[in-house]
Amino acid sequence: MSLEFILTSLIIVLAPGTGVIYTIATGIARGTKPSVLAAFGCTLGIVPHLLAAIFGLAAILHTSAVIFNAFKFIGVVYLLYMAWMTFRETGALNINSDDQRHTRKQIITHAILINILNPKLSIFFLAFLPQFIQADDPYPIFHMLMLSIVFMLMTFVVFVGYGVFASSVRDHMTSQPRIMRLVRYVFASTFVALGARLAIAEK
Repeated sequence: MSLEFILTSLIIVLAPGTGVIYTIATGIARGTKPSVLAAFGCTLGIVPHLLAAIFGLAAILHTSAVIFNAFKFIGVVYLLYMAWMTFRETGALNINSDDQRHTRKQIITHAILINILNPKLSIFFLAFLPQFIQADDPYPIFHMLMLSIVFMLMTFVVFVGYGVFASSVRDHMTSQPRIMRLVRYVFASTFVALGARLAIAEK
């Protein structure tokens, strides 16, 4: 496993995306433990894409415009749904959580779906992982699995860091309704922007 892979993966994981936004929003609204659950869910959400890339299934998305666009449409709708829920104070930035068990399940479910419903991830990993496998490697699938595990661990650790930081400023932000209202608008707008970016994405 090369240093180049570690550094490249770190840059990719650090870059703000739907998973990062959701984890930060969860940390602000609900605290450290829920943000860790969000990070865990987001990490689980990339597993199908990694497996699809490893076993070549992502090539179907790359070659079939119909399948890709259908998958993309579902992802866009879900991001807009997340934006609407955030705006209405019933989504990621809902600071009122009476049923903790139900809330935990919701956090993980939303986090998983946010990453699963993004077809660009499968195509990204299909292009990304093979770059770090030697052409004459006798066990390419095994080594791609190892790279995938490392990528997932890095994703989880970085996302937890984002969530913990967000939760550290939670008390200050949630005690000021004006700030929370502004943050809610910003996060809802971000989900809309991410949905728009996905909507115009090409294969």
